[in-house]
This record gives sequence, structure tokens and C-alpha cells, in this order.
Amino acid sequence: MVALEHDSQFLTRRGAVLIVIVALHIFIFWALATGLARKAIEVLAPPIQTDIVQEEQKKFEPPPPPPPTFEKPPVEVPPPDVTIDMPVETTQSTAITNVTTKHVEAAPAPKAPGVKTPAGPGKGFPNSEDYYPQASKRLGEEGMAVVGVCVDPSGKLTGAPTIAKSSGSPRLDEGALKLATAASGRYKPATEDGKPVSACNSIGIRFQLR
Repeated sequence: MVALEHDSQFLTRRGAVLIVIVALHIFIFWALATGLARKAIEVLAPPIQTDIVQEEQKKFEPPPPPPPTFEKPPVEVPPPDVTIDMPVETTQSTAITNVTTKHVEAAPAPKAPGVKTPAGPGKGFPNSEDYYPQASKRLGEEGMAVVGVCVDPSGKLTGAPTIAKSSGSPRLDEGALKLATAASGRYKPATEDGKPVSACNSIGIRFQLR
């Protein structure tokens, strides 16, 4: 009898617990179905969630930018007016005075060119008729040969005469050279300031039929 009574009490407590559990589950399901549990959570949760969100926002907000810095423009200071008194050297004026007062000899005047006269036929100069080639006379050849001669102060030739310009006939040119050679010592010498000098000149010897 005692064992049966103990078991009946155990079953009664166990049944009560089961009933409570079942009732609790039914209440939970009913609360979920009607939205009562969501409202209860929203009532309790907002302060906690709000604090967490605000703390997280504060944690991840970037720091504010630094205030802009303004650079002051440089102030230009004008240079001070400085006047420097340089000593005046008095030695320059003395040097200039010495140069200007020194006597400077004038350059010698250029020598005036002397009066010159060329050499040419002198007294007793031979006649071209005496040296006229006979063949040229028979052929009627006429002309003038220009002969170059060099004469010393005494009127004599210093070298053999040369033909400076031909007469056009070899015979007449040869007769002119013979005449110029035979005239050595009968030339009038060249002069410079009235004094006879050695010089060269050209003379013309003409052959003409009469």
C-alpha cells in the first residue's frame, strides 16, 4: 500500500509538470501566431539595440577634418636707401696734366715726290732713214716699232734693247733694234730732281718712205 501511494504522488507531480510544459508551448505558439511575442521583444529590445547601433556608429565615424590653415602673404620690405661716398682720387688730374703739358714732336711731313723726266733720244741720235731695210723699201713696208731701252746716267745702254710693240714687219723690227743699239751713248738719261739716274723707257722708231 505504501508503494502504490508513493507512485501515485510521483505520477501526479509528473503529470502536472507535463501539463505546465504543454501549456507553456501552447502559449508560445499562440504568442508567435498572434505577434504578441514580437511586440514584447520590440518593447524590450529597442533601447539595447539603439545603444549598440549608436556606439557602433560612433566607433566607425571618421575623425573630423583638420581646420584649414591660412598662410600669410610675405611682406616685402623695401631695401634701405644707402648712399656711399667714394673718395675722389686727385692723382688722375695730375697724370692728365703731365700728359697734356708734355711736348709731343710732330711727325715729319711726307717728302714731296721729286720731279722726274724719262730717258729718250739725245743729241746726235741716229736717223731712222740710215737703218731702213732695203727690202722693206722695195716692198713699200712702213711702220713704227716700239723699243724698250735701259739707260744709265751717262746715256749709255745697260742692256740689249727689246721690242715692246712690233711694227708688223720683222724686217722693220730688226732695223729698229739696230738703230737703238747704235744710239748707245747718245741717249738723254732720265733725271730725278734735276740729277741723272738710271732708268728704263720705251721709244718709238718710225720707218716711212719719202
